[in-house]
Amino acid sequence: MDFFTRNRSNFNVPNTLSMIRLLLAVAVALWIEWQSYWPALIGFLIAASTDFIDGWWARRFQQITKLGRILDPFVDKAIIAGAMIALVRIPESGVMAWMASVVVLRELLVTSLRGMVEGAGGDFSAKQLGKWKMVLQCAAVAVALWCLIEQSPGPLWLWLRSGTLWAAIVLTVLSGIEYVLLVVRAPKPA
Repeated sequence: MDFFTRNRSNFNVPNTLSMIRLLLAVAVALWIEWQSYWPALIGFLIAASTDFIDGWWARRFQQITKLGRILDPFVDKAIIAGAMIALVRIPESGVMAWMASVVVLRELLVTSLRGMVEGAGGDFSAKQLGKWKMVLQCAAVAVALWCLIEQSPGPLWLWLRSGTLWAAIVLTVLSGIEYVLLVVRAPKPA
């Protein structure tokens, strides 16, 4: 147990999991492009679900590092953006180019804001709306992949795909607005 609490180097369990998730993000995009939807879905679910594990591990065993604070949100963005961009190429996926664009633009904006705030010594931790946004984005990608696996999904699956995609896009925009407002309303240094 002593190893877990003292290992604050960049080579630790959370950062290793983040690197594995990054490799999975690339693999998922490739599998989608190759129309190998089962491996894409399994890889995506593993990458998305281990996001919770690396954060929990880092907090539980005090293995939070500067690299991890940068790498973890970057990998989250790579997983979602990579999958959504790959899905745009497949008309049957239901993911449209403007949806992927909204996701990517929001992530670029929030990453820029995070760099600005944390560069000035402030805290830019994830907010609840941003966490729910990630959950809905993951659900939307997973349902879109499932519908591609099914090839002729029933109306319930098509409705679920549309509902999760639209909900994810709405939360993506709202959470982006929340972060902008937090920065705009933050007290200015004297």
